[in-house]
Amino acid sequence: MVGALLFLGLAGCATNPVTGDQNFVMFGEDTELEIGRTNHPKIIAEYGRYEDEALQAYVQSVGEKLAKNSHRDDLIYRFTVLDSPTINAMALPGGYVYITRGLMAYLNSEAELAAVLGHEIGHVTARHGVRQQSAAQAANLGYTLGSILLPGLRGAGSQNLFNILGGALLSGYGREHELESDRLGAEYLARSGYEPRAMIDVISVLKDQQTFAAAEAKKLGQDYQGYHGLFASHPDNDTRLQQVVGEAEKYTSAGNGKVYRDTYLQKVAGMTFGDSEKQGIRSENHFYHLAMRFSVDFPISWHVNNNPNSLQAISPGGKAFIDMGVSDINRKLSPKQFIEQRLKVDNLRSGQAIKPHGLDGYTGLTVHQNKPVRIAVIYLRDQAFIFLGTAKDSRDFTQFDDHFLSSINSFHALRDDEIEHARELKLEIVSVTNNDSYGKWAQTSRISNSPLQQLKLLNGDYPDGELKNGKKAKRVH
Repeated sequence: MVGALLFLGLAGCATNPVTGDQNFVMFGEDTELEIGRTNHPKIIAEYGRYEDEALQAYVQSVGEKLAKNSHRDDLIYRFTVLDSPTINAMALPGGYVYITRGLMAYLNSEAELAAVLGHEIGHVTARHGVRQQSAAQAANLGYTLGSILLPGLRGAGSQNLFNILGGALLSGYGREHELESDRLGAEYLARSGYEPRAMIDVISVLKDQQTFAAAEAKKLGQDYQGYHGLFASHPDNDTRLQQVVGEAEKYTSAGNGKVYRDTYLQKVAGMTFGDSEKQGIRSENHFYHLAMRFSVDFPISWHVNNNPNSLQAISPGGKAFIDMGVSDINRKLSPKQFIEQRLKVDNLRSGQAIKPHGLDGYTGLTVHQNKPVRIAVIYLRDQAFIFLGTAKDSRDFTQFDDHFLSSINSFHALRDDEIEHARELKLEIVSVTNNDSYGKWAQTSRISNSPLQQLKLLNGDYPDGELKNGKKAKRVH
């Protein structure tokens, strides 16, 4: 056994492209590139690609500028803006780098964009994903395919992605890998002519987001659902972080250290903010879908996840949830027959026909994995909308069943007076005047959730900053 382990260790050594040291890996670069190629379509399927070719080209150009100054400039890097409101960035082995439009909305310069991309390039060049996957594989702990700067909320949609990429990804990277990526990202920033301290500015943006999200969760009576230890590896005032970013100053030269704030703001003007029309719009406890022409309400204070294939509402504390999906109607079945034949539910009890807002539907109770489940199907045009509601503890089911039924019966075809609510929000870039203030903007903003705080977050003024006369700022319309 000792001999076999020694052989495994010797066979698994490879030269680190950044440090020149020998690292334990279980596969070579060809396999690393294959991992990226194989999983890239899965990332796109999970998040969606943002359909703005000018913005995609801009992000690609910034990324390429950094990549050519990296330790693995022989790779072909692909930088993709994902169509998701989550605040996230990630990379797959082999040079596939992603940033969500949700994160881009809160950045305020090209240098900050470059800092995010540079950090992810650092994970690729130092082969962190490969090294972590190798360690996990050797220990039989699962696979880690990629790197995450900021994991999103661990809802069903994010969980699907984690399942795709492997369980070990949930643990993220350790402090040393994150610091190394910060150091490499800052170096690539400086070598490419950007201000390396933009790396610290990005960390401040993420810290503000954490503070805001925790405050919002508390206001709704919820526990903060962010990834535990999310910023443990990214404190903006950490001495070691300041040190590794400061080391990049030696790569700057006269005339470098650019930020390009106005350039960046011009590029993100008109970008979708929050949910997209294609995915549906959340507004407090309401949900509107313009393309599919429906609306539904969930219980007040419940957290709503807008996943690619379903809606999910979770009660405070995660004690109960409602899941809503949709399926085409292919045969002339009644809603009750749909439940029995299409959903294969043969033990329905307490069944009753329902007519929410004049639509045909049916609901009843069933049991799944020894837990009671409220199930309902409502027909709208040629589609069946399927509701499932259950409680974490079966003893709590009765107290939540009224909430399940209330949401089911709120479902209706989108009304004309709701169309405006179903339209997506856009970023607008304006020149600030003496008459402008966050308070005034918030009064007329279509942001339904804490508009004052979110406008400040968008412009790097959270929590107590104010607009400055003559500067350009982001507004939402």
